[in-house]
Amino acid sequence: MPYGDGMSGTSGTRSVRGEERRAEIVLATLEVIAERGYRGASMAAVAERVGLTQQGLLHYFPTKDALLVAVLQERDRWDAVPDSPLRLDLLGSLVEYNAMRPGIVQTFSALLGESVTEGHPAREFFTERYGRVRGSMAEVLRAEYGDRLPSGLTPERAAPLLVAVMDGLQYQWLLDPAAVDMPGAFRDFLGLLGEDADADADAG
Repeated sequence: MPYGDGMSGTSGTRSVRGEERRAEIVLATLEVIAERGYRGASMAAVAERVGLTQQGLLHYFPTKDALLVAVLQERDRWDAVPDSPLRLDLLGSLVEYNAMRPGIVQTFSALLGESVTEGHPAREFFTERYGRVRGSMAEVLRAEYGDRLPSGLTPERAAPLLVAVMDGLQYQWLLDPAAVDMPGAFRDFLGLLGEDADADADAG
């Protein structure tokens, strides 16, 4: 029994150290992305930042895509507000926050575009993520408008449109940040969500 306990403790310690090392690598990757952008965030640059050889880094993350997916998962954890339900008026603040970290948004957008191909390592992450996000956005819209938006759409039907606007604006902003006011455009869209389609038609 003492022998078994000792082995278990050693294994547990190694596991904790491994998780700590992985977390250190993810944070270093975030720093490199912020400094050099998505394409500049090479495995070699990250390995150097954490004091590993590139081969040593591959022990924790076998590919750059696997590492970047871990970064995206960490980003989602940072964006989550524990024990605090998301509100429609807070989404604008989230868009403003994203505008302050172009490197992370660039990584997200680049991987999202690539993930639509079969077998891509980020495909499962984004598929599951969008399922969760659509559900969350439907809850946000229901809390704001009830079972029907002023346009007559249900929250479930409007949720994919809300998500599409958020991510589509990111692409436009990354391509031409001087021409696209991402937070401002998103606020304009939120205003459209609250408009009564029948009233607009009557006014026209």
